[in-house]
Amino acid sequence: MSMTRRTAGPPRGRTPIVAVSLLVAIVAVSAPRSARSQDTTRTQGVRIGLTYTPGTRPGVLITPVSGVAADSVREIIRRDLDNGDRVTAIAPPGGEVPAGVLSYPLYAQMGALAVVQASVTGAGSLHVAVHDVAQARVVNVIDVPLPLPVLGPEWRLAVHGASDEIERVVTEQRGIAQTRVLFERGGRLWMVDSDGANAHPIPGTEGGMSPSWHPSGRYLAYCLVANDGQHIQLRDMVTGTTTRVPGHGASSNTPAFSPDGMTLVFASGSDGFDLFAASPFSKEAAQRLTAGRGSVSNQQPTFSPDGRRVAFLSDRSGRPEVYIMDADGTNVDLLTTMPSAPGSKRTNPDWSPDGKRVAFQWETNSGIQLLAINVRDRSVSGLTSEGRNEDPSWAPDGRHLVFTSTRSGTKQLWILDVESGRLRQLVRGDRARHGAWSPRLDSVR
Repeated sequence: MSMTRRTAGPPRGRTPIVAVSLLVAIVAVSAPRSARSQDTTRTQGVRIGLTYTPGTRPGVLITPVSGVAADSVREIIRRDLDNGDRVTAIAPPGGEVPAGVLSYPLYAQMGALAVVQASVTGAGSLHVAVHDVAQARVVNVIDVPLPLPVLGPEWRLAVHGASDEIERVVTEQRGIAQTRVLFERGGRLWMVDSDGANAHPIPGTEGGMSPSWHPSGRYLAYCLVANDGQHIQLRDMVTGTTTRVPGHGASSNTPAFSPDGMTLVFASGSDGFDLFAASPFSKEAAQRLTAGRGSVSNQQPTFSPDGRRVAFLSDRSGRPEVYIMDADGTNVDLLTTMPSAPGSKRTNPDWSPDGKRVAFQWETNSGIQLLAINVRDRSVSGLTSEGRNEDPSWAPDGRHLVFTSTRSGTKQLWILDVESGRLRQLVRGDRARHGAWSPRLDSVR
């Protein structure tokens, strides 16, 4: 499927402190992958100021939606905005918004800085108008083609794309609703939308674990546990075809793509593990990045967002710690330099999209919790404190994490807003683990 995206974004270096410029943007959303057609989300507007206090969640009122599946559209948008943790989706007291002409003074009394009007057109598109309450006028118009079938996975993904654009119009920060999370359940890989809907197993991934997304969103790499060992598999999510990535030794695991998608780094070996780099789309031999000796394990790589460095797990010091090295394997440096504790293991690093922090899990005799370490000054902040918490994976906004936790009584996926500490459970049912958050899925090719 071929997708296009054209964006005229906010001025570089601007932050939404007192005056947020709302600009024209054009954003593509996904069509059904089997159709391999091209759709475009169009956003039109004028440059204005939308003023709100930093650190707060500006109110966004969503009026009743008209057209096919209107109630579902409204609920998806409301939930998406709420899950983004940057705005407050306002539910009018006593019921619906009064019908008729928009009453900006009334909306202001209700705490709304913006109003969203949406309708599903006869042509099968979602038409959205975003109003600035203070300016008492429409400031942006968003049009989103809705792929058939209605309420299907790609239809929902398109509505999520509209939600993300609404959030960008209001806050200058694009939302993360138009994403999905891979995870392992029952010995195979599953996928779920960012709001917890549409959880389903991925056919042909029995024995899969430790999934990783290609930055395009089209491919995934994962470890396949088979009778003849553990191997890295590369799967095309459009065609469904799967190929094996050649490794070194009996076992390979924990794959990670570079930000440009041209390199796949993974652990491989027989007696211990080393990291190797390979082109995921060629048959060329993988290049060794680390040189462990004996039973030393170097695993769980994660790239910095500029692709220049890799954080990874190594037990070369006698216990598992997180290290950083250049992408070619040189200049190895210990990252987790804080004092240790009995039974200490620092593992499963994941580099944040802004490049500033690495999230990881810290296991001690008292349990397993998630922390984040500042790459520059090595300062550490705790992220969790309840239950056993593992497998952190950053969302594209660098504000949210998906992770595995036992806080509900069994291993399930939870999402954390690292700024507010707000938590929500993503999946329910049988045990789930190894969550991997996708890139934004508006430009899958």
